[in-house]
Amino acid sequence: MISFLAKWRARGMPVALLHSMVNANEIKPHTPVVCSNNGQFAEVDHIEGNSIKLKRDASGQHHYIPLSWVKSVDDKVHVDRPGQQAMQEWTTAPSAGNS
Repeated sequence: MISFLAKWRARGMPVALLHSMVNANEIKPHTPVVCSNNGQFAEVDHIEGNSIKLKRDASGQHHYIPLSWVKSVDDKVHVDRPGQQAMQEWTTAPSAGNS
Protein backbone atom coordinates (compact mmCIF):
# COMPACT_ATOMS: atom_id res chain seq x y z
CA MET A 1 0.00 0.00 0.00
CA ILE A 2 1.35 3.41 -0.96
CA SER A 3 1.63 5.82 1.94
CA PHE A 4 -0.03 9.23 1.98
CA LEU A 5 3.41 10.88 1.88
CA ALA A 6 4.43 8.84 -1.18
CA LYS A 7 1.21 9.85 -2.96
CA TRP A 8 1.82 13.48 -1.96
CA ARG A 9 5.34 13.39 -3.40
CA ALA A 10 4.13 11.60 -6.55
CA ARG A 11 1.78 14.52 -7.19
CA GLY A 12 4.82 16.82 -7.09
CA MET A 13 3.72 18.51 -3.88
CA PRO A 14 6.49 19.82 -1.61
CA VAL A 15 6.61 18.16 1.80
CA ALA A 16 6.98 21.60 3.44
CA LEU A 17 3.53 22.51 2.11
CA LEU A 18 2.07 19.42 3.74
CA HIS A 19 3.36 20.56 7.13
CA SER A 20 2.05 24.10 6.71
CA MET A 21 -1.44 23.13 5.58
CA VAL A 22 -4.43 23.86 7.77
CA ASN A 23 -6.79 21.03 8.67
CA ALA A 24 -9.79 21.57 6.39
CA ASN A 25 -12.05 20.17 9.14
CA GLU A 26 -11.35 23.36 11.12
CA ILE A 27 -13.09 25.43 8.43
CA LYS A 28 -16.84 25.61 9.02
CA PRO A 29 -19.71 27.04 6.93
CA HIS A 30 -20.55 30.71 7.59
CA THR A 31 -17.02 31.47 8.87
CA PRO A 32 -15.76 34.91 7.76
CA VAL A 33 -12.79 34.84 5.36
CA VAL A 34 -10.33 37.65 6.02
CA CYS A 35 -7.37 38.91 4.03
CA SER A 36 -3.82 39.55 5.18
CA ASN A 37 -4.97 43.04 6.28
CA ASN A 38 -7.67 41.39 8.46
CA GLY A 39 -10.53 42.75 6.32
CA GLN A 40 -13.40 40.38 5.57
CA PHE A 41 -13.93 39.78 1.86
CA ALA A 42 -16.05 36.61 1.87
CA GLU A 43 -17.78 33.94 3.93
CA VAL A 44 -17.35 30.16 3.74
CA ASP A 45 -20.10 28.12 2.10
CA HIS A 46 -18.28 24.77 2.44
CA ILE A 47 -15.12 22.84 1.57
CA GLU A 48 -15.05 21.27 -1.87
CA GLY A 49 -12.00 19.11 -2.54
CA ASN A 50 -8.89 21.30 -2.18
CA SER A 51 -10.89 24.53 -2.32
CA ILE A 52 -13.13 26.63 -0.14
CA LYS A 53 -16.42 27.41 -1.84
CA LEU A 54 -17.47 30.87 -0.77
CA LYS A 55 -21.05 32.06 -0.27
CA ARG A 56 -22.64 33.82 -3.20
CA ASP A 57 -21.60 37.41 -3.76
CA ALA A 58 -23.99 40.33 -4.38
CA SER A 59 -24.45 39.23 -8.00
CA GLY A 60 -25.32 35.65 -6.98
CA GLN A 61 -21.99 34.08 -7.99
CA HIS A 62 -20.08 31.50 -5.93
CA HIS A 63 -16.29 31.85 -5.88
CA TYR A 64 -13.55 29.39 -4.86
CA ILE A 65 -10.20 29.88 -3.20
CA PRO A 66 -7.58 27.15 -2.73
CA LEU A 67 -6.94 25.78 0.74
CA SER A 68 -3.25 26.56 0.15
CA TRP A 69 -4.03 30.27 0.68
CA VAL A 70 -5.14 29.62 4.28
CA LYS A 71 -2.60 30.64 6.91
CA SER A 72 -4.69 29.94 10.00
CA VAL A 73 -8.20 29.34 11.28
CA ASP A 74 -9.76 30.62 14.48
CA ASP A 75 -13.16 32.34 14.47
CA LYS A 76 -12.12 33.47 10.97
CA VAL A 77 -10.32 31.91 8.00
CA HIS A 78 -7.13 33.95 7.49
CA VAL A 79 -5.63 33.97 3.99
CA ASP A 80 -2.14 34.96 2.92
CA ARG A 81 -2.96 37.85 0.58
CA PRO A 82 -4.74 41.22 0.52
CA GLY A 83 -8.47 41.13 -0.22
CA GLN A 84 -8.24 42.88 -3.60
CA GLN A 85 -5.65 40.36 -4.77
CA ALA A 86 -7.71 37.45 -3.47
CA MET A 87 -10.80 38.68 -5.30
CA GLN A 88 -8.79 39.07 -8.53
CA GLU A 89 -7.41 35.53 -8.20
CA TRP A 90 -10.44 33.60 -6.95
CA THR A 91 -12.22 31.39 -9.45
CA THR A 92 -15.80 30.45 -10.27
CA ALA A 93 -14.97 26.73 -10.35
CA PRO A 94 -13.03 24.51 -7.94
CA SER A 95 -9.30 24.04 -8.57
CA ALA A 96 -8.20 21.20 -10.82
CA GLY A 97 -7.58 18.02 -8.88
CA ASN A 98 -10.55 18.48 -6.55
CA SER A 99 -12.79 15.55 -5.92
